[in-house]
Amino acid sequence: MRIDRADSESELLGPPISNREIVQVVAGDFEVRLAQTPAEIDAAQALRYRVFYEEMAARPSAEMALERRDFDEFDRVCDHLLVLDRRRGDGPEGIVGTYRLIRREAAARAGRFYSAAEYDIQKMIDFPGEVLELGRSCVAKDARNTATMQMLWRGIALYCYHYDIKVMFGCASFPGTDPSQHAQAFSYLYHNHLAPPEIRVRALAERFVDMNMMPPDSFDPRRAMARVPPIIKGYLRLGGFVGDGAVIDSEFNSTDVFIIVKTELVTEKYIRHYERGVR
Repeated sequence: MRIDRADSESELLGPPISNREIVQVVAGDFEVRLAQTPAEIDAAQALRYRVFYEEMAARPSAEMALERRDFDEFDRVCDHLLVLDRRRGDGPEGIVGTYRLIRREAAARAGRFYSAAEYDIQKMIDFPGEVLELGRSCVAKDARNTATMQMLWRGIALYCYHYDIKVMFGCASFPGTDPSQHAQAFSYLYHNHLAPPEIRVRALAERFVDMNMMPPDSFDPRRAMARVPPIIKGYLRLGGFVGDGAVIDSEFNSTDVFIIVKTELVTEKYIRHYERGVR
């Protein structure tokens, strides 16, 4: 359900306003932090709607289309990571990027992790230590640049450091619902970045799309990698893996792959920069 501007802070099921102490980095005109108010969550949902439903042609529910917001039951229990361009404002009007962060505690309140609708994630649930599901990542069209993405990753790194997150996971999307259009990219990921068996999540049987579409010697790895969306390339650079099987998501007009990232490289890289005095 959407969180309205008129809702009181006490109605939010997520963590309280002291979240600002968990994640807050200011670098030049940009700031990354967790949402503090219902108005900021509402603005993040509005940004998600513009990106997913207006730009990417996802299919909103009637209620979403009426309110021009992307929302579901997870919004009340998750943390909303925000990047603000402070030239546009220090509150909702400044939000140019967002990520949705779901820890075990939040998933328990929701009854499941979001990605459980597409994948058998028992290996993530059973993983020792804290885990974090990433989702609903988007950036405003006029803010899609290195600076915005770096701020999002700094925020994620600090969040992981604070909660001692061991593994991050979630679904990442390729455009369109015809997996054959991504045969080279899927095959490259399968042959080069498949997760080891102990953490290899598999698509639900009724939704499973085989990513092993082409033999490894039948395509140019560089050209195949060029067809991988930038956000997935970013996960791979951090040592990320993919699960077994893709899933067609008709609602979002996409085909999803499952991403698993152990957090050592994330926190090491970004905490080091943070401790050098990036503010």
